[in-house]
Amino acid sequence: MTESSDFRLKRMPLNNGGGQIPALGFGTLIPDPVVTITATRDALEAGFRHFDCAERYRNEREVGEALHAGLAAGKIPREDIFVTTKLWNSNHRPERVEPAFEASLDRLGLEYLDLYLIHTPYAFQPGDEQDPRDQNGNVIYDEQVTLLDTWRAMENLVDHGRCRAIGLSDIGLNELLPIYESARIKPAVVQVEAHPYLPETELLEFCKEKGIVFLAFAPLGHGMKPGLLEDPVISAIAAQIGKTPAQVLLAWAVQRGTAVLTTPKSAARAKENFDISALPEDALNQINRIQTRQRLNPVVKTGIPGFIAQGG
Repeated sequence: MTESSDFRLKRMPLNNGGGQIPALGFGTLIPDPVVTITATRDALEAGFRHFDCAERYRNEREVGEALHAGLAAGKIPREDIFVTTKLWNSNHRPERVEPAFEASLDRLGLEYLDLYLIHTPYAFQPGDEQDPRDQNGNVIYDEQVTLLDTWRAMENLVDHGRCRAIGLSDIGLNELLPIYESARIKPAVVQVEAHPYLPETELLEFCKEKGIVFLAFAPLGHGMKPGLLEDPVISAIAAQIGKTPAQVLLAWAVQRGTAVLTTPKSAARAKENFDISALPEDALNQINRIQTRQRLNPVVKTGIPGFIAQGG
């Protein structure tokens, strides 16, 4: 991994030569279109160069608009930013993958994508409806396609040159292993929920061993209260080193070897979340000894996001 003593500048190389991903990323899971635009521009201004999007969030157009305006205003070249988006569950059939990718590129207004992820390992009934449900309100899954079928179509995107790297999201080690073993182009990134209450140590060790970047989302506990930001261990460390609990949690994530996503919605919060530095060794050990275990997002069991209002 490329090491930088300044976490704000740290970039991690991707295993297929697809460039380097900034360790600190801005997640665009924001329901309000206006806030999406202002928050994305504020994040770019604060120093974020890694932006994580998704077809599912329904705001790729707004993110693209904000990025283009911010890049032009700051005279920042496209090559300096790293943009990810994700294939949604209703587009898992191989023939739907490239059209979904092209549609995302078009909404973002980009010529190429740095990273494309399979949003979840679950395939839903193909079509324009993101949440296809039967008359009883149950999600309709697609049994006619395997994750490997979808992965092969993702590999073709890399072959065509407009997608630099591919990976998976919301996946456990058991589901990742067969894909990794069968893949012609190995996953470059695995994005999952991870924080001191859900350290995902086994998955992290596997990723390190195979040269896969482990990208953590919900590192601050996604606003759950009481939660990580109120945890006594985190609060005590923050007071001791003169940082905020959020800065401690983000530093812990980067220091243990993961990339991380955060979604500050104001300019002040963007500056705070970007201004992180290494924790003392004893602080790192204290966080690693936290015993609480909690998963905040049940998406890994169903493919249905837990942080997005359904249909919104």
